Amino acid sequence: MNDHMNIRVGQGYDVHRLVDGRKMILGGVEIPFEKGIMGHSDADVLLHAICDAMLGALALGDIGLHFPDTDISFKDISSMSLLSKTNLLIQSRGFSVINIDSTIILQKPKIAPYVEHMKQNVAEVLGVSSDAVSIKATTSEGLGFVGTGEGIVAHAVALLGPKKI
Repeated sequence: MNDHMNIRVGQGYDVHRLVDGRKMILGGVEIPFEKGIMGHSDADVLLHAICDAMLGALALGDIGLHFPDTDISFKDISSMSLLSKTNLLIQSRGFSVINIDSTIILQKPKIAPYVEHMKQNVAEVLGVSSDAVSIKATTSEGLGFVGTGEGIVAHAVALLGPKKI
């Protein structure tokens, strides 16, 4: 089979509640804010969506299957570590990331000042250049649980190709 015929695409989605007493970590970057993201790990909704997209591209299930919230070893783990483990898993199947496109949906805070750092973090773990990682942010125009500040959502798409040698 030709290499160009062996590409895969996957999409990921994650949502978490915003709460007091937790940190807001997105793309491996701690963002100063009065609320943080609730979850078993560090609850980095962006990285969880990216992991799900990568896993989905190879029909390997989702992040909950590989890193279940019932496993104490994943309690408060850095999602950068989960991204690294996911990358190793797809590489063990003969694939690597070509590019990532993602969107974070939250009402506030504004995350534009942190996006470049997030892109660099993701790119470094995945072994791609930062121009192969797109991270965008938008609001929900005040609508729904995101608009009221109760939660945060992330979507991601991953394109995988044959593992780089």
